[in-house]
Amino acid sequence: MRATTWIQIVKAVLLMAGATALTVLVLARFHGDVNGMLDSAAAQSGHGKDFLSPGLRYGTDWTARLDFISLGLALVLGTAGLPHILSRFYTVPTARAARRSVVWSIALIGSFYLMTIVLGFGAAAILGTDAVRSSNAAGNTAVPLLALDLGGGAGSTGGTVLFAVVAAVAFATILAVVAGITLASSASVAHDLYASLKRRHGRGHSEVAVARVAAAVIGAAAIALGLLARDLNVAFLVGLAFAVAASANLPVLLYSLFWRDFTTRGAVWSVYGGLVPAVLLVLLSPVVSGSPEALFPHLDFQYFPLQNPGLVSIPLGFLAGWLGTVTSAEEPNEARHAETEVRALTGAGAV
Repeated sequence: MRATTWIQIVKAVLLMAGATALTVLVLARFHGDVNGMLDSAAAQSGHGKDFLSPGLRYGTDWTARLDFISLGLALVLGTAGLPHILSRFYTVPTARAARRSVVWSIALIGSFYLMTIVLGFGAAAILGTDAVRSSNAAGNTAVPLLALDLGGGAGSTGGTVLFAVVAAVAFATILAVVAGITLASSASVAHDLYASLKRRHGRGHSEVAVARVAAAVIGAAAIALGLLARDLNVAFLVGLAFAVAASANLPVLLYSLFWRDFTTRGAVWSVYGGLVPAVLLVLLSPVVSGSPEALFPHLDFQYFPLQNPGLVSIPLGFLAGWLGTVTSAEEPNEARHAETEVRALTGAGAV
């Protein structure tokens, strides 16, 4: 956890410094004229003024609009349920420090998202859509190419240095995210899944040894899936992870905090009631088959029209949690809920 925390710190410093430098350079290229940058981006995009209007990415039919709503729900609600984000709270000494770190995180993340608007439109205005897609069809190389151009172009010292800095930032970001997810996944396998089996069947291996094996297996599986998804836009893939988090984890968190009668069965049903539909709908969506951009473009077992399952799987997660609770014979523990409520509001006992 300590090593992962330091990776996150280095990543955050590099990411904010790199994004700030590129944002300043983009605005300087257009002499601070944001409207001029947007007009140039529209002209270079090949779509004209429609490039600046909502709906170009998702179209105007009902399926596309529902897909946009589904992605929005997943991104907004999934942030609160990402396990590798929640595990960051274990790295602070007190509840007060945790709240202070959240405030700083929101400020930094919000400012970074504002800078990505400038970087995105700046890449479209300076490079053009065709240049970006000729390098990578999914558009994943837009920012490195933008850094190369802002530094002086290919072959220049400034362009090479800036390109290298952006590449280092991208590598640090990927390393930090992968480290956090691997740590959270292996800890869940060892501490939750294996520990429960160990208690049931008696003696076994240590949880640390199981966590190490789980990290290796999860890492190998992630590499294999990453190779299959190398031609997909990485930003789009993030939406799928957020949808799973919002469907499986968020209902349990909210019910545990705000529903006094919530039971263990409700928690279990909520997790599986959101996780299974989310994964199943992704497998049956255009992301996996039935479209030229799918993982398996030559196959067609697409039965779910939306690319993001959040619009369906998130309500199912909440519904399963409610249904599991109202059908449970377990008596709600009001004293434990009151303790959880006090600790959530005051941080008492979190040291």
